[in-house]
Amino acid sequence: MKKYSLELQVGLFVLVGFLCLGYLTIKLGKMELFASHGHTFEADFSSVSGLRPGAGVEICGVSVGKVTSISLLPEENGARITMNLNETVHITDDTIASIKTSGIIGDKYVSLSIGGGSALAAGGRISETEASIDLESLISKYVFGGVK
Repeated sequence: MKKYSLELQVGLFVLVGFLCLGYLTIKLGKMELFASHGHTFEADFSSVSGLRPGAGVEICGVSVGKVTSISLLPEENGARITMNLNETVHITDDTIASIKTSGIIGDKYVSLSIGGGSALAAGGRISETEASIDLESLISKYVFGGVK
């Protein structure tokens, strides 16, 4: 009888260990198992170089959402990003979306600057955008004499 009791305890210990490992994998990998709640907004940029789905969206340095998708706009020669923002965040129709870099060689993220206009409805499009600075082209202009 003691043999079965010991085997049961070891089995439960291993099971709890696997559950903890799975939980940490999901949390540290920033994965979402269920659909996230919030509002979806779109923004069109001339270039989204370096931005990836899953990148953060920040307002005043506070994370408020994620980039869910990036698609090409062939007729306008640009790209459209779709963002999912927390339910508690309300943005206005004069909000400015900018693609920023965290650090010199860090990841790209979207920074939102809220204006003072009227509220933008969920599913709306942010019209004022600023593409990221292409550091590579700036360096090549400086090196090859294109800077005046």
